[in-house]
Formats: sequence, structure tokens, C-alpha cells
Amino acid sequence: MYRYARPAQPVSRLRWLVPCLGLLLAAGCASVATAPSAAPEHSAALAQLDQGQAQDAAQRLEALAASARGAQRNALLADAAFAWHEAGEAAQARRVSAQLDPRRVSGASRARLALMQAEQALAAQQPGTVAALLAGSPATLPMPLQARWHLAMAAAHQAQGDALAAAAAHARADAGLDAEPRVQNHRAIERLLSSLDDQALSARAAALPAGDPLYNFAARALVRRGLAPPRPFDLGDAWKFDQRAPAAADGYRPPRKLAVLLPLSGQLATAAVPVRDGLLAGYFGEQRARPEIAFYDTTGTSAGAVAAYATAVGEGADFVIGPLGRDEVTRLFQEPAISVPSLALNRASIAAPPGHAMFSLAPEDDGVAAADYLLARERRRVLVIAGTDENGQRAAEAFATRLGERGGEVVASVSVGEQPGNLARQLAQAAAAGADAVFLAVRGPQARALAPQLATAGLATRSRVGTSQLTSGTGNPTEDAALDGIVYPTEAWPSRGASGLPQASVAAAIIPSARGAAARLFAFGYDAWRITAYLERLATRTDGQVQGATGDLRLDGFGNIVRQPAWATFSGGTPVPLTR
Repeated sequence: MYRYARPAQPVSRLRWLVPCLGLLLAAGCASVATAPSAAPEHSAALAQLDQGQAQDAAQRLEALAASARGAQRNALLADAAFAWHEAGEAAQARRVSAQLDPRRVSGASRARLALMQAEQALAAQQPGTVAALLAGSPATLPMPLQARWHLAMAAAHQAQGDALAAAAAHARADAGLDAEPRVQNHRAIERLLSSLDDQALSARAAALPAGDPLYNFAARALVRRGLAPPRPFDLGDAWKFDQRAPAAADGYRPPRKLAVLLPLSGQLATAAVPVRDGLLAGYFGEQRARPEIAFYDTTGTSAGAVAAYATAVGEGADFVIGPLGRDEVTRLFQEPAISVPSLALNRASIAAPPGHAMFSLAPEDDGVAAADYLLARERRRVLVIAGTDENGQRAAEAFATRLGERGGEVVASVSVGEQPGNLARQLAQAAAAGADAVFLAVRGPQARALAPQLATAGLATRSRVGTSQLTSGTGNPTEDAALDGIVYPTEAWPSRGASGLPQASVAAAIIPSARGAAARLFAFGYDAWRITAYLERLATRTDGQVQGATGDLRLDGFGNIVRQPAWATFSGGTPVPLTR
């Protein structure tokens, strides 16, 4: 591993170096390619480096160079310098590199030398030299080192103010990253693309050639803004539909044998009931040919989810919906071979494998939607008030991240318990700081207690946006009148209806699992069926949007169902649909 010396006085315009260097460090322990033509001793030293024995490898390579001549000596010195760099010995790396003639180094040794020099330039706050140092190709390097190469180029482009080129370099690095470095890389790309307005982002996305690694990121950014991408996502061979019957004119093309994995017993069984009922309502509401359907109990455990999936596949399912729990989904996606495609009903902590998708009503989705809602209305300085519960905190964190990525700012953040207490000082400070909006990641009773305090601080006239939690604990119009004017994301079903379903009020009157808070999960289950039946349309068509009960649905290039919710507000203490 290598380190970077912290400069005595950070240069403000190079603040972008911090996340870039973090990614470089995270990717630092990388395997090193061994040239087939290298001498056995050279290969053995490089194998040591590959095994993480950087200092031993550096000493061995230097010793070999002492008795070598010409190009071989220069290659050994270049690799020794790189090994010292990996060991975190910058002075030793510079000492050795000063002894070689870079013009006489080629192949993987030349690429390693260039990467080392570029990373040293970044550590020395000299990004302007990086592009020249990396003028060649990293193709001779293994994927983790190629990722570091592209991340160094991204830093150089960003220093020059070219956000799109920097985003493109980050996208090229993505294939060589995994786990947390990959998550951070995605966030870096999103931040860079957020600096483009809608017109520029659409034009840039349209100009990218097929297969360009940046396209899926740019197209996802457009979808999150409620805009159609210029062409379908680049999904490669991730999805195959040949086993399904031919598609109908509207894109309806369900699987032949559908398995649904739900926690029909255990702690999550209560949540599974409205999901199951909503799915079956959509299924039986379809008059065309439907697949054979079977339900499998996961018991709400990771082991149960894996076992249920295996049983379903063994019984011939060609598509799987579920599981429902976050840990269940993560565990299933960690399986080495899950060959039958699926639609998970939660977001895993890892990326979806190719041919699998994730759909959720996670608190993070509400936070992202609320940030985009405010940004679309030029509200960029926001006071965040969040409950101390997990849902409130997750929504608030996602909101702040999204707002920051797109150029907004959280001017103040306040956490509140079930009884918010007196927040006069904090609210007054936020108003004085120029807050032009308030984000409320709280339940209805908390929001009712906060409403008069917001009014006293002069914040009741600012844009106020909540999460779907806002309707929890409501239902009395007299009390809920305090919530008038607060906007929140909700399901589209009550305002525009849903194909194959009765009106939401009618369904609530006859189906217990479609009432109250459960109605949201009922709509979620219905949409799981719709996504499954129209998956080919979502995956392969530019107009692949499906109107669901929870909102407008699209599949992005990373296996995520992106949902544009409907919006509602309180008026006279009663929820009413809002036209965006």
C-alpha cells in the first residue's frame, strides 16, 4: 500500500483530490501482471509484489537490476520503484526511478512506472502533469491497476474543470473496483454529472457511443430527473427473454413459470400479506395469458431465502420475485451462481448481479425524490429535520447526499424524538442562514408539533417537503390541518388509478390489506407484478416506462428500478393529490 503526504497548507481549488486519493488508496492493494517473457527471477519478484510483499519485492528487484544491463535493467528498476511506491516508501521510489532511463522501459513495466509517477504528481498537488504521464495505455495492467490509472486521469480532468471528461474517466475505472471503492466511485460520477443542466446532460448522453461506460450513468441521471434517456440502457447480455412467449403490442411479456419468495411466516409475515395481495390483484386483473405462479416461504431469514430460491429453481421457475428483506436480498445476491433472473423486493447492500433487478420503497428513495423535487424548483438551501428512528435518519442522509451532488446545501440539520421539544433557537438560526426550504423526515405527529414552531421562525412560508412517513399517525382532519401545505411523495394509484385495479378507495373498502399504511405495500406488490410482466419493455426500449401504482417505473443500467412517485399535500387536514 502507498501513502500520500498531507500538504502543509491545502489548496482550496484542489479539494477534489481528497475523494480521488481515497479511491486510489482503497484500490491500492492490487495484483500486478507478470509479463510472460520476463526472466524467472523477475517473475518471482513480481509474484511477491502480487502477494502484497511490496518491500521484499522492491529489494529483490533492485538486487536483480544491479547485475542486469540495458532494457532489462531499466525494466527491473522501474518495477522496483513501483514496488517501493506500493510499500509506501516514496523517497525510495524516487531514488530508484532516478537511476533509470524511461525511454528504455516498455510494456507493463512502463505502465506501472507511469502510474506511479501520476500518483506521485497527485500527492504533490501537481495534477497538471498527470495527463502527459498517462499518455499511453493501461491495457497491459490488471483491472485494479487500470482502475487506478483512470482515477488519476479523472483527477487531472477535474483539475482542468472538465467535469464530463472526469466523469468518463471514473466510469472507465468502475470495472476494476468493487465494494466500498465502487460505491464511492459511483457517487463521484453522480456529483460530476450533477453539474450539467438537463439540456447539456441530454446532449452529452446522446453523443456517447454504444457501449461507452459513462452512458448508463448519464442515462440514469436523466431518469432520476424525470427525463427520458436518448436510447435504452446498455445492458449487454444481462437480460434474455427468448424463453418467454412473444410480446404483445404494449410490451406485455410475462415469464412462463413465476416464483414468489416472501416471508409468509416469521417477523416479516405481516408486511408480506399486502405485498402478496397486491401482486395477486395485478396478476388476476390481467386477462391475457398468465404464467403459472407459486409462492415460497423464506421465513424472513437469509438462509430461508437462499433455500426458497433453490427450491423454486429446482421446480422449474424461469423468473423469481423476492425476497423481501434487505438482508435476505444481500445474502441471495452473494450466492456464486444464481442463474434464474429475479426482481428483489428490497435494495441489497451490494450491486445486483447481471440479470437481476431490485425494487424497493426504501426511505432513501423518499430522500432522493424530495431533493430532486426541491432542486427542480430552485430550492437549494435546506433545513433538514429528521426523526431519530432508522427511517428518518436514512431518508435524511440520502436527501443530504443527493442535494449536495446536485449543488444544493444543507444549511442546518436537526434530529428530533417523538416529542420534538422547543427548537426555536435552531429554527431561527436556519432562517437567518437563508434556508429557502425545509425537509421533514418525520412522522405525522412529530410534524404537527413542529408546524407552529416553523411558523414562528418564519419558515412556514418556505417550501416544505416531507417523506411518505408524514402520513403515519394521521387521519384526523382537525389535527392534521397543521400539516397543510407540506408536500410529500406518495403512490400514484389514488390520483390516477392503476390498470387492473379498482380505485384505491374502493379497494380499501373491500380488501383489508389495501387499507391505511398497508395500502402502500399493496401497491408495491402490484407493481412487482407489472415490472415482471413488462420487464423486456423496461430493459430494451427508450420509452420503457411503466405506469405503476406507486409511480412511474424505469429500469436503469445497474439493475435498479427507478421510481418517480406521485406527490400530495395536506389541504384542510386531508391529503390531496398534487400536480407536479
